[in-house]
Amino acid sequence: MKHVSKYFAGLVLLSMATSCSLKKDPYSAVPDDNILKDETKWPAATAGNYALLKEENFTRNYWQMGEFPSDDVALSGATTDALFYSYTYGHLTNQANTGQIWKMGYKAINGCNKLLEVMPEGKSAAVNEMIGENLFIRAFVHFGLVRSFGRPYSQSPETNPGIPVVTKFDITAMPKRNTVKEVYTQIVADLKKGKDLMDNSNTNSYATRSGAMALLARVYLYMGMNDSARIYADSVITSGQYSLVATSDLPGYYTKTNENNKETIFAIHHTLQDDRTWSSIGSMYYMSPGGMGYGEMYASQSYLDLLHKHPEDARNGFVQAVYLKGSDGKDSVNAGGQKVMASRNGVPKWYVLKFSNQDNVPTLSSPVVLRLAEMYLIRAEANAKLNNAAAAIDDVNIIRKRAGLSGTALFTVSDLHGYASVLDVVLDERRLELAFETHRVFDLFRNNRNVYRNYPGVQTNPQTISYTDARVVHFIPEQEILLDPNLTQNPLQ
Repeated sequence: MKHVSKYFAGLVLLSMATSCSLKKDPYSAVPDDNILKDETKWPAATAGNYALLKEENFTRNYWQMGEFPSDDVALSGATTDALFYSYTYGHLTNQANTGQIWKMGYKAINGCNKLLEVMPEGKSAAVNEMIGENLFIRAFVHFGLVRSFGRPYSQSPETNPGIPVVTKFDITAMPKRNTVKEVYTQIVADLKKGKDLMDNSNTNSYATRSGAMALLARVYLYMGMNDSARIYADSVITSGQYSLVATSDLPGYYTKTNENNKETIFAIHHTLQDDRTWSSIGSMYYMSPGGMGYGEMYASQSYLDLLHKHPEDARNGFVQAVYLKGSDGKDSVNAGGQKVMASRNGVPKWYVLKFSNQDNVPTLSSPVVLRLAEMYLIRAEANAKLNNAAAAIDDVNIIRKRAGLSGTALFTVSDLHGYASVLDVVLDERRLELAFETHRVFDLFRNNRNVYRNYPGVQTNPQTISYTDARVVHFIPEQEILLDPNLTQNPLQ
């Protein structure tokens, strides 16, 4: 796929997905059958499936629905955007964001399915590569959907409903929901086959063998298969293909394009023509000096308390304090000479910078799906659960040292700085390192821990969401159930 230009992304294979609401003609002017019969069009069609991932209805909702239920963020006021319900856990059966990601997700899945049905394995290395890439996309989307619509794997995966597993394009199908275990089984199968068909010649804007192994490490961690998670994470770490960015470069990590970042394993590449402006992921997190962006979702006080334990931590650069301005345009100070924080509805303004300022554009970013630091922390968590405490602490310290921490800021097995267990150390390090990247809330729920919000925000304060609560998952879109009677709804709250 590295040879496919952006021009060909216009030849998007926007296939019809499973539910009736998606039974519409493809947007492409080239009929699907003509693309499928002409193998010279397969690279363009595969590029089209990548393009579906960066569609607003998928990308924006994937990162918002995956992050806004966490305790790392604070929504500063009510909004008519459906993100409000993801944040407050006041889910609706006709919630706009759930309908959008469901439709776009299955559109991408079936775009992959239609190609996978016609591309013969073994025809050539190039075809094998494309098969692997489409399997990766299909697995990634199934995984993203089952996280939001199915309960954590640690909770009766054999019986809890997940999402429909769709591996064949069939316009007449009315699929039921597979169990959570069945969905994960398919995800693993796709990634294992995909990794064996791909190499690592693609850039990190596309799927690779290492990308499939990295996603397998995450999936196995979610499944509680810690030895497999450790093995796959270790394979990516020791491959030598990726390296942690330098401490001095860490605050600017997310302003770099994919190809300029050796730590990124896979990110959804956005260029200036893909900038969603007010509908971008970053628009809720940040407002530029020129007034671009809503800037209404802030880093939570709970997260900041952890981050600010070490002011020298380079990850402080991922958030930005906003101060009140005086009539002279300068930051206001109080009687003690301290700067006065700005706030909105009583919520201190701490902008999140992980989705802004790529190429100096306030709302442009290429959201990172997989990166090397996560692999160290997957290996650390797996080792903590396998009672390999020293190995787990070593990996945590690698990440902390990269963040500029040293001396007593590092951990030892004999000195956990007040933490009750090595796992607690690892989970807090994941919180620091992977904040706002759609990990935190799933880290809590899959480890049978609650979300606790004891800080200012539009939510009831304090707010506790138990990992056993029905609100852990979003509702299946009501429209999909009306069109497919075999679908069942998640329990009403």
